[in-house]
Amino acid sequence: MLLFACVCAQNFLLVHAAEQSALPLIVAPDATAVEPRGVLLYVSPLGNDNWSGTLPAPNPTKTDGPFATPHRARDELRKLKATRGLPEGATILIRGGTYCFQETLRLGKEDSGTPRGPIIYRGYRNERPIFVGGREIRNFVPHRGDILKADIVAAGFPKGAQFSQMFFAGKRQHLARYPNFDPENPYAGGFAYADGKPVPMYQNIPGESRREFYYKPQDARNWSRPQEAEVFVFPRYNWWNNIVRIAAIDRQTRKITLAGDCSYPIRPGDRYYVRNVFEELDSPGEWYLDKQTGVLYFWPPQPLGGAAVYAPMLRTVVELGPGAEQIRLFGLTIECCEGDAVVLRQCRQCLVAGCTIRNVGDYNGNAVVVDGGQRNGVFGNDIYEIGRSGVVISGGDRITLIPAENYAENNYIHHVGVYYKQGVGVVLNGCGNRAAHNLIHDGPRMGIIFSGNNLAIEYNRIRHVNLETADTGAVYTGGRDWISSRGTVIRYNYFHDIIGFGNEGGRWVSPHYCWGVYLDDNAGGVDVIGNIVARCIRGLVHLHNGRDCLIENNVLVDGGLQQVEYNGWTASHSYWKNHLPTMIRGYESVIAQPAWMKMRGMNVHPKDAVLPDGLIMAGNVLRRNIIYYRQPKAKLFRFNNLSLQHYQSDYNLVWHFGQPLLLEVNRDIKLDTVDAWKAWQNLGFDRHSQVADPLFVAPEKDDYRLQPTSPALKLGFKPIPVEKIGPYAHPLRASWPIVEAPGAREKPAHIKQVTHY
Repeated sequence: MLLFACVCAQNFLLVHAAEQSALPLIVAPDATAVEPRGVLLYVSPLGNDNWSGTLPAPNPTKTDGPFATPHRARDELRKLKATRGLPEGATILIRGGTYCFQETLRLGKEDSGTPRGPIIYRGYRNERPIFVGGREIRNFVPHRGDILKADIVAAGFPKGAQFSQMFFAGKRQHLARYPNFDPENPYAGGFAYADGKPVPMYQNIPGESRREFYYKPQDARNWSRPQEAEVFVFPRYNWWNNIVRIAAIDRQTRKITLAGDCSYPIRPGDRYYVRNVFEELDSPGEWYLDKQTGVLYFWPPQPLGGAAVYAPMLRTVVELGPGAEQIRLFGLTIECCEGDAVVLRQCRQCLVAGCTIRNVGDYNGNAVVVDGGQRNGVFGNDIYEIGRSGVVISGGDRITLIPAENYAENNYIHHVGVYYKQGVGVVLNGCGNRAAHNLIHDGPRMGIIFSGNNLAIEYNRIRHVNLETADTGAVYTGGRDWISSRGTVIRYNYFHDIIGFGNEGGRWVSPHYCWGVYLDDNAGGVDVIGNIVARCIRGLVHLHNGRDCLIENNVLVDGGLQQVEYNGWTASHSYWKNHLPTMIRGYESVIAQPAWMKMRGMNVHPKDAVLPDGLIMAGNVLRRNIIYYRQPKAKLFRFNNLSLQHYQSDYNLVWHFGQPLLLEVNRDIKLDTVDAWKAWQNLGFDRHSQVADPLFVAPEKDDYRLQPTSPALKLGFKPIPVEKIGPYAHPLRASWPIVEAPGAREKPAHIKQVTHY
């Protein structure tokens, strides 16, 4: 565990002042942001929507007391605002208990507050209200064996209701599937594999279908309603998954035809399972809803007892905007919905803080979405078991570089991407937005994915992600439009134990094919400064034709195959040729804007970017980093298609425990196999760099602070403010201290070597 002791000087910021000034200047909310003020109204499970809502509990005669629903309290505030205004704002104090919503709580422009008088929806004192976007199902009766059944219409669902999730005792249950979920091997187990002759992943096949595949003889099943079934599949690249309904099954040829296209063709060996099949309800924890009869079948993993069964009715539980301002949600638990749990759409200075958001979202459902607007915050929340992503932030004008200053800060986010395997902890888009001090772990893909400009990703801790996909990183961006994600800073984060999962020679294995910081597909103008990146299977920093990037003052520890990897494009590369028109449009759409003229690297037009040597990757700087690794065969650098005359590397401290330094630099450069490092320096690189032990305080405990005599300090390395990394104590945190949920760290997946050909 990283030790967060203070050892550093007063100023830690290394970003060039001109670029730093464009980054969002966001201040976290203080404790007074959600203190009750103004008009006070109360909501309670013991309340009545016909009462006044001005009392926290029913009076002795039961003639007055709190409201029963937040919706009624909202409506009352609207009346008060219309008749006498709310100059001091208002607070809806919600008593502890469960509130099953029949409709989304929508708060719009008419529900707005002011900086002096905000509108606050919060838990009453230390009580914890639970907002449920569905209903409890209690009317189960025996069906067959251990399987129970219930009429959902009798339970209060509308006729014809459908849902893709069900929860029992606070945990999501499995829609009946083949093969069954394997709790002992949750990432690699429980799959069938498409039949056929293997095809190399990167080999294109003209006319290849994206909605057909063949199953193996042993996977033949006899289903009465195959057209209701859905295929959950990772097609071709294992980058993410699709869930697509079956259109037809040809049992003679063993071909399954889907009702829609997948992202990519399904190839032999791709893993899949089939769900929503009544005949496959054969295991504890599985369920099936007969949409024709409205009967829900469930095999509980334990006796029902007093544990609740919930199913969602709503897509969204709480929605703010457009035009909503100064509305604050605090101290709520929000769960059980099909789509995005909380949405802030084109709002201004609204806040979601200290909430627990869990068990929400299908394939398209996130925990919190901030869609545009300005200065909205997602702060101090606990977010877990999410169908897609934890927090999605956008907003700002990328043409004029006017920032939105929306932010996700001090959140604890884990176990995301339950259904959508591109689901991540934080999605950061737009201009001038920020993700800071978050703890993210246990997800199928990246911790943070970003695209935009002048974004700040700082002081986050990301670990044990990329558990189900390949070709990924702790943080990731792409730049096929030339302007993404220029001006962005990734600084003072701790990324470690980035896992990866994928196919190697006919077997599914983990760890596999991932990096720490991954700047993909021409991403440009990103600063990677002051981070600690440790234990990533392929490498610690990867630039895939990245341009104009600064990699400075980082601690890079134990990359599996290499420590720093650059893979450039050539003028003949399909990515360059195919995306050049898009890059030209992107460049020309912004270059006349004064703010963009100051952006590093924008003096080069995409059509002029190909260098005389036919390469494109240029303008990157690697300096004042500490590179520390043990594996004897691991490379220091692996550079492919790098234009050396447009590359800088110096003042780095390298320690390979006295072992030879191995480097791979382009195909046409042969470095001395006896002393590749000296040959590299003779080419003009790393002439001031040193090979020496950096003298960390306790690297065996992941304490990468420097001892006072560290040679890195003489090279200009600035101590990293490790004590500031990750979440911090705050009155608006949902829980403190954070007790980290068990996952891949505590129980590493025992990846089965599945030979599928």
